[in-house]
Amino acid sequence: MPIPPEATRVSPTLWEIPTSFKEGMLVPARIYATQKLMSEMDRGVIDQVTNVATLPGILNYAFCMPDGHWGYGFPIGGVAAMDAERGVISPGGIGFDVNCGMRLVTTNLTYEEVRPHLKKLVDRLFDRVPAGVGSTGFLKISHDEFRTVVQEGARWCVENHFGWREDLERTEENGCISGADATKISRKAVERGFNQIGTLGSGNHYLEIQVARPGQVFDEAAARAFGITLPNQVVVMFHCGSRGFGHQVATDYLRVFLKVMQKNYGISIRDRELACAPLQSPEGQDYFAAMKCAINMSFANRQVILHRIREVFSDVLKRSPEDMEMRQVYDVAHNTAKLERHVVDGRHRKVLVHRKGATRAFGPDMDGVPDRFKAHGQPVIIGGSMETGSYLLAGSSDGGQAFFSTAHGSGRTMSRTKARKRFHGKRLQKELEARGIYVRSVSFAGLAEEAGGAYKDIDEVIEATQRAGLSRRVVRFSPIGNVKG
Repeated sequence: MPIPPEATRVSPTLWEIPTSFKEGMLVPARIYATQKLMSEMDRGVIDQVTNVATLPGILNYAFCMPDGHWGYGFPIGGVAAMDAERGVISPGGIGFDVNCGMRLVTTNLTYEEVRPHLKKLVDRLFDRVPAGVGSTGFLKISHDEFRTVVQEGARWCVENHFGWREDLERTEENGCISGADATKISRKAVERGFNQIGTLGSGNHYLEIQVARPGQVFDEAAARAFGITLPNQVVVMFHCGSRGFGHQVATDYLRVFLKVMQKNYGISIRDRELACAPLQSPEGQDYFAAMKCAINMSFANRQVILHRIREVFSDVLKRSPEDMEMRQVYDVAHNTAKLERHVVDGRHRKVLVHRKGATRAFGPDMDGVPDRFKAHGQPVIIGGSMETGSYLLAGSSDGGQAFFSTAHGSGRTMSRTKARKRFHGKRLQKELEARGIYVRSVSFAGLAEEAGGAYKDIDEVIEATQRAGLSRRVVRFSPIGNVKG
């Protein structure tokens, strides 16, 4: 896409579009990108981020991260902070897969130790962590028990022996965001979600065995603090969310907001996908409480998956998870809206931060960062494609410019339909195996959709992220085994 003439280059990695660009913009829009990433950004990103800038109560700027691409309502990679009293809440600024997020686990194993067992590990993980559309998990609970889970999150899992107590300390919000209210979720949402805990889902969700190769550690002190201490150390990273439950929660409240937005609150929007309601309205508060249930469901989902991963490694390698030091580094969320305190116009204010395909990245010594990481900042996990690599970063002291938010992945450059036409799944699987990456997938079509060529260059996204001061590189990981949704 040609860069719009209205876009001013503020720095080598930041572009600003003024309020004069579009009628109704209350604040300018800002896009973090290098010249190359900006020139490759699809036009939909410009349209959407400037639409976001028209929402009532928005503060400072409407943002898009370096991995940004067209989405539903907000661009994926979109960030917007709303005044907590006067602002709105919008499902289109959160996403349908609420708390789609990343979890990273270290081991004391090296690539040389794991390589002879790699195929067996991946095959067993493929069996034990169900993937694909409509997949159901091994956890059998009732509808009522599910309602308890979505109020207690990962804490319920640990109390029921699906994890370690320290896992909670290393999870955003300690694995349970307060204020979730199961009376605000529909029966249909419960029916869609109660049997999906412990499952990956489909699309860009994955479970990957990775290696921290020599020369790929950029901040040795932070790496040690986060648990990366060995050459060719093996880690496990996975990406998934709230499955059909989160989708139904968003769907339910989008319908509610479309009915009351104009009639009850006189709110007009440029795009119906940005349907919203005042946060302090009854409808806004109901959605906020229901959305928090989806956040907690996702924390529980990833907690059970971690438990299965530990089981599989223990079964295959004949060692206990404790002996292999299978410790969680962190669990970070994207696709959320959360009340946080930030400096706005020189004073601390409570704001509602929407992060749609964007990750929280609190800097050193900030409240909310586990004590063990405070000196270095919050761990940030950013996944790339199964062909390239992924990153562990840390939050930056300079992150306040974007409400301490950063990228969440490499970002698509190609639609799934186009990727299926361009790439051949079975051939791709063989090519990856020849390169030392063993992949299991539910379907070859799904594999083709996730080809590396369908995504931006992860290294360039991370470079832009670091140069902009949003977060900083700690370690780069290379994939060796992958379970694809």
